[in-house]
Amino acid sequence: MEDQVASTTSLATSRMRAIHTRRDPQPILHDPWGDRLVPATLLVASFSPPAAQSNSGSTSEDAEDALETITDDFLRASPAYTNVITRSRYTEDALSEALARGVRQYVLIGAGFDSYALRRPAQAKDLQVFEVDHPATQALKKQRIAECGIAIEAGVYFVAADLAKEGLDAALSKTTFSKSAPTFFSWLGVTMYLTRAANMAALKSIVACSAPGSELVFSYIDQKLFEPQGAAEAALFEELEQTVKSVGEPFISGFHPTDLASDIRYLGLELMEDLNDFQLVERYDSAGVNGLKPTDRSHIARVLVRGARS
Repeated sequence: MEDQVASTTSLATSRMRAIHTRRDPQPILHDPWGDRLVPATLLVASFSPPAAQSNSGSTSEDAEDALETITDDFLRASPAYTNVITRSRYTEDALSEALARGVRQYVLIGAGFDSYALRRPAQAKDLQVFEVDHPATQALKKQRIAECGIAIEAGVYFVAADLAKEGLDAALSKTTFSKSAPTFFSWLGVTMYLTRAANMAALKSIVACSAPGSELVFSYIDQKLFEPQGAAEAALFEELEQTVKSVGEPFISGFHPTDLASDIRYLGLELMEDLNDFQLVERYDSAGVNGLKPTDRSHIARVLVRGARS
């Protein structure tokens, strides 16, 4: 993403969660906030089909309704839709388990337009929530929150940081974050836009500011998809790759699922679980009620912080 431009994919994923809440028969995640924080007009310029862009200049009520429908249909059909929904549900299930164990710090790395603190205020009031993201993305989110007249809980902190230039540890040191307290970290929809070296450095940074017993949930794509096998797989990957590339956020790297545990062990991280989209859909929508369409290219990993190796 460009230095002064908010992440378009963060807008799209927020809107996807709202679409799931509104349109799927039995939502596995309740998130209506995307409709308020991310109106379709914010997405039209760079993330909607030409039909939506051609309607974007009209102010009539019918035209605005058509714009909403076209944009939502486009996002609902995205190859990323299923993963966005299931990874969010998985993460918040893991967070609930951490809260039950007494964890009281939640750090969202690359928070984007996540609305956890807005959707679950009763749970969030017992937490310190640290939303870490690029200054441009975070500035737009704070602007939209203000425009919507939304009140933010006192324990929610917005941490503006370009993690390509500043370590997570340094960013969190400017807040009330405690390195000695167990913490739950989420890092969703980010790793595929970074080099492998940057991803490993980020994981190392998470360990450096974590107390042993902390947990991290992060999403990634299978590295094998950069060398797809077969025309169908290549076409599917190309569709998603072209979409994200068109908004200046191209895929750069992934992890090999079979190697992930050993790749991160030397950093002081223990892999607890690694699921692809098929496994996530089987867990949350096994009857196929919501029409979620999984692929095996997207994964979510849950890891335990053992502590940095000396």
